[in-house]
Amino acid sequence: MTSSTFDAIVVGSGISGGWAAKELTERGARVLLIDRGRMVRHGEDYPGEHKAPWEFPFRGFGDRLLYERDYAVQRRGRGFEEGSVQFFVNDREHPYQVEPGTDFSWLRGYQVGGRSLVWGRASFRLSDFNFGENKRDGHGIDWPIRYADVAPWYDHVERFIGVSGAREGIDELPDGEFLPPFAMNCIEEHAKKAIESRFPGRRMINERTAVLSRDHNGRSACHLCGPCHRGCSTGSYFSTQSSTLPAAQATGRLTIMTDTIVAGVDYDPQSKRVTAVRTINSKTGARETIGARLIFLNASTLGTIHILLNSRSESFPDGLANRSGAVGRGIMDTLKGPMITGTFAGFDQFQPVGNRPTGIYIPRFRNLAGRRDADFLRGYGYQGSGSRALWTRGVESKAIGPALKAELHKPGPWTIMLGGMGEPLPNFDNVVRLDPARTDKWGLPQLLVSHRWTANEERMAQDMADQGEAMLRAAGAVKVATIREIKPGGETNHEMGGARMGHDPRESVLNGFNQAHDIPNLYVTDGSCMTSSPCQNPSLTYMALTARAADHAMTRLGQGAL
Repeated sequence: MTSSTFDAIVVGSGISGGWAAKELTERGARVLLIDRGRMVRHGEDYPGEHKAPWEFPFRGFGDRLLYERDYAVQRRGRGFEEGSVQFFVNDREHPYQVEPGTDFSWLRGYQVGGRSLVWGRASFRLSDFNFGENKRDGHGIDWPIRYADVAPWYDHVERFIGVSGAREGIDELPDGEFLPPFAMNCIEEHAKKAIESRFPGRRMINERTAVLSRDHNGRSACHLCGPCHRGCSTGSYFSTQSSTLPAAQATGRLTIMTDTIVAGVDYDPQSKRVTAVRTINSKTGARETIGARLIFLNASTLGTIHILLNSRSESFPDGLANRSGAVGRGIMDTLKGPMITGTFAGFDQFQPVGNRPTGIYIPRFRNLAGRRDADFLRGYGYQGSGSRALWTRGVESKAIGPALKAELHKPGPWTIMLGGMGEPLPNFDNVVRLDPARTDKWGLPQLLVSHRWTANEERMAQDMADQGEAMLRAAGAVKVATIREIKPGGETNHEMGGARMGHDPRESVLNGFNQAHDIPNLYVTDGSCMTSSPCQNPSLTYMALTARAADHAMTRLGQGAL
């Protein structure tokens, strides 16, 4: 069955897909927004939002046997718990494969809004230093854009979504259009002064976070309730539901189709354009072909790669837009490295106020400004926070009975946690393919993922641990504990690459406007477009690139060039 034609189809409604729908509809396009998951209504479908632990069947700990069976991968993700499990896929129902000898955690949320409902909300810009790093050290290919190309689109996005933060004047971490930051607590202020005085060139700053510190664009300021990953009915953090979807719907030009899997994209060799998407209703199995003049793929990195690889034709026997052979190659994730926790004496007169939705950030300080000061390439930063230890510290106590209860009635000591986040080298051998032998329940090939960290990342992680310990000790920590484990790829939830941007169509999939080299009316603006994986969280960049690409597409469409 062939359905009506839209001006544009956007596949995926997460962080980048929501932005594509907003920008395209506001420029006058009739847009079909397709999501393979269910509808999640803002403010109505957040069942765990403000529940106390005793209100859950498993008191907030969840059904561990169920999670081991059905959520073996998803439970590794940030924010997965009894109050948010509904925003993560069932791994048994949505299988994928991992190449033997490698490891990769594919964390997913199949619903309208995608992972924008559970993301960590850290919102950092990339800089010219980041965009030029591949060219400088010869790993990967050069980005086809620089900071000046995307800076006005960062402005555009930040003004709309609301990002709390402070202007710091750090060249490698450009300032943005900020709402006031959430204030540091006493132990963070103490550590900031100590670290910055003892380690010249290092900074500890307020994390830049897409959570409102004051009312903004019709959304309410954060009321510090805490469990952001369960959904936010006040819209205090950015999600598709709170921000971009209402804006797109307000135009009257948006149609939403849920529970719909995009199996492939049709290509017309005469016009050299994509013409339609082929869909499967995930509940009924009904198949439909829906036409459009313009197609944006925002199905999340691996989801978009799956669609491209599965869209084979005589013109593209290895997958749509894949004459370069680069589709599926060079997948990346931010290196989730060691976690260092320091315990401090004193400051007993201070108490935390509310459940602050953000923390602190130590920007990258290794291998900057043309200098090499480590035994690895690229660099890393730390995300973290200070807090007072809670009753869970009782597992380490030697007290029992009444003595234990009395001890835990008192606030615990102040602690600071630092989590290392590093930039891996682009690696073309980290690859996603269609599994030749396994399919899902809709008959589509499963994905086969092969991802490894290299010795460079291992040396980087060692330095993360050593430097984190040194900084916390310099700040006066009386006890420092480090988990030196490197998490598998995917567990930072920043999977990217596989349809990279580049100058040369022979070695990249997309040009500098996220437009397929081979197909002018096909755009890809989710994480798969990334050419490298800087240590800063990438979501703000996805949004800015999407807004920029939508502007380019609508301008070209108006000129009759698409």
